[in-house]
Amino acid sequence: MFDYCVIGGGIVGLATAMRLLETYPGCSLILLEKEEALGKHQTGHNSGVIHAGIYYPPGSLKAELCRKGADATKAFCQENGIRFDVCGKLLVATSALEVQRMEALHERSKQNTIEVRRVSEGELKEREPNIRGLGALFVASTGIVSYADVCQAMGRRIRALGGEIRLSTRVTGIREVIDSVDIASAGENWQAKKLVVCGGLQSDRLAVLAGLSIEHRIVPFRGEYYRLPAPKNDIVRHLIYPVPDPALPFLGVHLTRMIDGSVTVGPNAVIGFAREGYPRLSFNVSDMADYALFPGFWKTVFANRGSAVTELRNSLWKPGYLEECRKYCPSLELADLLPHEAGIRAQAVRKDGALIHDFLFAQTDRMLHVCNAPSPAATSAIPIAEMIRDRLIQGC
Repeated sequence: MFDYCVIGGGIVGLATAMRLLETYPGCSLILLEKEEALGKHQTGHNSGVIHAGIYYPPGSLKAELCRKGADATKAFCQENGIRFDVCGKLLVATSALEVQRMEALHERSKQNTIEVRRVSEGELKEREPNIRGLGALFVASTGIVSYADVCQAMGRRIRALGGEIRLSTRVTGIREVIDSVDIASAGENWQAKKLVVCGGLQSDRLAVLAGLSIEHRIVPFRGEYYRLPAPKNDIVRHLIYPVPDPALPFLGVHLTRMIDGSVTVGPNAVIGFAREGYPRLSFNVSDMADYALFPGFWKTVFANRGSAVTELRNSLWKPGYLEECRKYCPSLELADLLPHEAGIRAQAVRKDGALIHDFLFAQTDRMLHVCNAPSPAATSAIPIAEMIRDRLIQGC
């Protein structure tokens, strides 16, 4: 019998296990991860950005957790000798409409108490000679890190605190009883007084496996990136993001400096044909059936049909992708777009077709399921873990 079991070895599951062990010294905890290593899915395939939280609606969990998470992530990196770089981010407006949106975003940043400064067209050219725009917002606190390194450090911390991590362990059964939760894997069983499920791309399936009634499904959105050739690693000094269209669910293509010195371009956002299939032609019949038989999926596709067609076109036609990049980086050429591993975002969708943009939890007496942990979940992982801990206490 364990005091706690955590399912999921991504950054949210690891942060949760770490915080529980720190809060309750001497408690028994086991973390179960179906892959052979930690952080293999969303955590290991993201852009490595430590977000400041400029985009998110004031008062939302996203806004609150991102602000706290950025500070907590940087502090954790300093404590554990993990290299990070607070390089700052520029949100570049390339049209009069985007300038208007930029001003609205600047007002939102004030409400979110994030330090953001307007940058004129002339100053933008001085800061970033290869970038073109009518102006920009400079977010100085944005940084970059390897979240894979953060995961490894969290894993070491969990073990040092007495926690057990079991890799290559796929959960096949979850059953809540009066005084515990029974968890089953192939040939093994565990009992825990409290269970936390941080299943990411598999979160809805694990919730159903546990007997929960949910009204959403996970739809995988594939984010395709390109990497610039090494001679162009100095093409930008900051992260370069577009000013987002508030009518669209995703931010759009951007230039991201990586902690290893490389620069990536992306991502787009197209429907994935496999939840965990990162190669371009990955296809999983079961995954596709899950969302194709869910009415909310088709409502989402219809509501976003215009952007969906554009994203699909750019996925299939590289020059279209290049056009998105050249809006603010006109010197890029087709030959600069080199292959880079894709990422897959677990997007929760309601029955009515609405995309769930904030965090979503499902809780019983002895279980807490993180049903949706959207970007910036990696940045926010440590305060998310604290919130999960507090919810477990309140659920006692």
